[in-house]
Amino acid sequence: MPAVGTQAPDFELLNQDGKPTKLSDFRGQTVILFAFPKVFTSGCTTQACGMRDHYPTFQTHNATVIGISPDSPEDLKRWQEHEKLPYTLLSDPDHQVLEAWGAWGEKSMYGKKYTGVIRSHWVIGPDGTVLDEQISISPKKSVELALKSVEG
Repeated sequence: MPAVGTQAPDFELLNQDGKPTKLSDFRGQTVILFAFPKVFTSGCTTQACGMRDHYPTFQTHNATVIGISPDSPEDLKRWQEHEKLPYTLLSDPDHQVLEAWGAWGEKSMYGKKYTGVIRSHWVIGPDGTVLDEQISISPKKSVELALKSVEG
């Protein structure tokens, strides 16, 4: 798991259009990378649409947003179009990146334990340094803290 103050490890995943996309493709901008469990679910939609609603503010501060989940590129594309998300979504079906970044682990719902995506986000500076990390965060708090991180 990358620690705050260290270089974010580069990775490459397919985006919503099936195009290979690297984290390093976004060097020179601040990146809000958020991990979410599943498209078309309420919490994920709250987080993604919150990021969408504040996207103009992120852009004003030379920042962009990237979402990452185990969903297929096709499902990500459908959700992106449905919710009018203006940013990149990445597919991590084998959850290798999610695991490496500490956003994959044991969860509990209605008393049942299972393994899945732990909603999280990271703020990565233009030089690739991890500036902030929020593991296991609520959808609304994720948006609020991501916004604060770029506004200073």
